[in-house]
Amino acid sequence: MEVDKESNKPDNGFASSDSALQWSQWQLLDSILPTGGFAHSLGLEAAIQTCLVSTPEDLQTFIAHLLDNTGSLLLPYVYSAAMSPDMETWCKLDKSLDATLTNQVGRKASTAQGSALMRVAATVFSETQPCLKAMRNASLCSASGKVLVCFHHAPIFGLVCGVLGMDGTTAQRAYMYTAMRDVISAATRLNLVGPLGAAVLHHQMSKVAEAMVLKWMDRSVEESCQIVPLLDTVQGCHAYLFSRLFCS
Repeated sequence: MEVDKESNKPDNGFASSDSALQWSQWQLLDSILPTGGFAHSLGLEAAIQTCLVSTPEDLQTFIAHLLDNTGSLLLPYVYSAAMSPDMETWCKLDKSLDATLTNQVGRKASTAQGSALMRVAATVFSETQPCLKAMRNASLCSASGKVLVCFHHAPIFGLVCGVLGMDGTTAQRAYMYTAMRDVISAATRLNLVGPLGAAVLHHQMSKVAEAMVLKWMDRSVEESCQIVPLLDTVQGCHAYLFSRLFCS
């Protein structure tokens, strides 16, 4: 190991393993990562067309309820996968969530985003975390020829977070952050709020997001539930919209 003569500190090359993992963790939350999240409005487009959301105040209420529902339904899967990032746990969580989701639109959105996230993570982080690629290949090529998992998003997000060294609390906050980011981005493209207003709204709603994380964090999948079933019903109507910008 070489020593920097000016600082008398060992030169470890580009970065320590912990530092390298931090860069990967930040990249996981970057909106430029092509996981397909911005193709989905999380039910907001259907809520607008059914007149549940029409004003900025309605939008704030919708986001608060969405975060509440995300915390109650999906954070247990993120937490469990992050705490045990292995193939067996992932498969069990994926099957459980597939049986739990109640509408076809939400189920398709979850598998589409999850499949994209797993594909991207297995490719982007293959040099430092080859286990992701190995797990993806194993899930696609079972001995029976059947796909082992449906690739739902929440368990895969937790799995990737766990492999990248995130603790359970940070993984759950990260998932809530991406949900809030995606729905506010959808609101911008649906002309409910401008770009600057979206940034202000994101900052304002962060307090609500943190409250929801504290409310629902560290729960088992057996405690997963729909706390705002109306949002699930509205999202299920998305396929019947006459015109639509988003996939869900």
